Amino acid sequence: MAIPDLISNSYFTALAAAELGHFARHGLDVRAELIFPVDRAYEALRDGDVDFVAGAAHGALAAFPEWRGVKLLGALAQGMYWFLVMRKDLGIARGDLAALKGRRIGAAPWVEMGLRRLLATARVDPARDGITIAPVPGATGATTNFGLTAAQALEDGKIDGFWANGMATEIAVTSGVGNIVLDVRRGDGPTGCFDYTFGALATTDRLIENSPDIAAAALNALVDAQTDLKADAGRATLVGDKRFPPRETGLIAQIVERDLPYYDAAISEKAIAGVVGFAQALGVLNRNVEYRDIVATQFSHLWAYP
Repeated sequence: MAIPDLISNSYFTALAAAELGHFARHGLDVRAELIFPVDRAYEALRDGDVDFVAGAAHGALAAFPEWRGVKLLGALAQGMYWFLVMRKDLGIARGDLAALKGRRIGAAPWVEMGLRRLLATARVDPARDGITIAPVPGATGATTNFGLTAAQALEDGKIDGFWANGMATEIAVTSGVGNIVLDVRRGDGPTGCFDYTFGALATTDRLIENSPDIAAAALNALVDAQTDLKADAGRATLVGDKRFPPRETGLIAQIVERDLPYYDAAISEKAIAGVVGFAQALGVLNRNVEYRDIVATQFSHLWAYP
């Protein structure tokens, strides 16, 4: 299973499914592998190098044009999950997008699309206003943990802000370097931006056709992990102990606890309509795609925990 940002809360339910033994309990031997950025993760899925991707739903279009050949099994969590964090000394207030003029914002490939669309919807034009949205210096290579790199770049003054995950945000805020300007999941940003994308567990049509039992088992493992963490967010620390550095291990449980209200594997038609509209607006999707052509609806009965 490819994950495009491992030391992060973004795709944590999938990582927990692997590290807490939920895949194993459903008869699967699944190892979570960091492949950055998300387009490379989906390319690995397309090429048969991995069987699953836990990544941004819209990122599938990087390797599967027009959604052909890929399906979403379930949501890792609901809603667009990135934060806009700016250097604290800039004094930018929560939600003040006009104050971004002339600033340098770091964002990963395909992740940056969420910020660009959000700004366009809010009538902020990066070209007109001199806002640079670009990869973070040093964030290169398939084994880059983008959030940690972004947080360090902010501290080092290489960027004025970042559009990245909750772990990067926690590090920047608790260290006193950054302030949250946008938290989309919790109501910030223009109308509709919550549904631009979401974290999803994806696989290929060929795996579903040839091994539907494996696809179902993977989804069951994800739902079990979500349920496990809802029952005890402290179990996130066990995952951190296996895969995170000490600082991030100490932070992950409190970050996961804040995310618990969004832990739901269901993929609604509203969510998919949001992703489709977002992708069309960005020009990475050129046709209307039906819900059933994006979501593996034959497994939808597994979204709810028994």
